[in-house]
Amino acid sequence: MDQLSFFENTEAGKPLLPGLIDYQPGMFSKAESNLVLQKLVKETPWSQRAVLMYGKEVLTPRLTAWYGDQDTDYSISGSSSKPLPWTEDLLMIRKRVEAAAGVSFNTVLLNYYRDGNDSVSWHDDMDNIPGRNMIVGSVSLGQVRTFDIRKKSDHSIKYSIPLENGSYLLMKGDFQLNWQHRIAKSTKPLNERVNLTFRVSNSVKS
Repeated sequence: MDQLSFFENTEAGKPLLPGLIDYQPGMFSKAESNLVLQKLVKETPWSQRAVLMYGKEVLTPRLTAWYGDQDTDYSISGSSSKPLPWTEDLLMIRKRVEAAAGVSFNTVLLNYYRDGNDSVSWHDDMDNIPGRNMIVGSVSLGQVRTFDIRKKSDHSIKYSIPLENGSYLLMKGDFQLNWQHRIAKSTKPLNERVNLTFRVSNSVKS
């Protein structure tokens, strides 16, 4: 399914998922995107998280890093995480994302997909916490990867879109409540990609 059919019902001339997703290719030029991609790949202190799946601890098939305001804290499954301080490049990207989204974000999660073997399975961004990450601004740098979504109540209802180098996508409204998304593995040779998801995290209680 191509980009147009994902976002637009050509018969009715209306957005397919109104109030749930905004997509803007080319928020960053190819030159900007490629430069920032290489800097992030080389300079980010990447790590590989261990998660519990089906009773076994496994490593996530991608590398991650967490940045944000120093008074914020992000917890997943009871594990607390303090963010790394913002870099100039991340602040530049955040400023452009906030202008498009109309939202102030205080943290960003970076995911580094090294090749087609790296992926993220079906999930929402609520982290099992009601109200968490109802608005998430996403920027893709590097290799085009397919962003799949499916309805939680009926997995036969699903769509895909290729996320282009330098593109911006905003998940909002009830998207996290009713839909899941993923980046699937690929058997084709793929180059590296970094995805940045800007979020609003809780402040640390004093």
